[in-house]
Amino acid sequence: MTHPRKSLDTFIHAPVRFSIAATLASVDEADFRTLRDTIEVTDSALSKQIALLEQAEYVKVRKAFVGKRARTWLSLTRKGRTAFTGHIAALQEIAAWEPEPADELSK
Repeated sequence: MTHPRKSLDTFIHAPVRFSIAATLASVDEADFRTLRDTIEVTDSALSKQIALLEQAEYVKVRKAFVGKRARTWLSLTRKGRTAFTGHIAALQEIAAWEPEPADELSK
């Protein structure tokens, strides 16, 4: 039997990226500032982690102007939602996992 940790998604597993994915999974889209404040990180930390998730094609970044101010909105892609759902399933499987005793240990 393979340990369920091998099903964890390495892009999502890091705490800040996990927080980003979890927050975005609950909405269609979130603006940068709201996401930053919700997960309590700095602008630079959020930008760095978003860039990694964007490279993995898990997050879509949309930029536009509202009045004279540039705004950034973020959303999970279909691939990102699938990866997040799989990651959560792996965590639940790990939490519930009961290893089969080794033959030598069960005697």
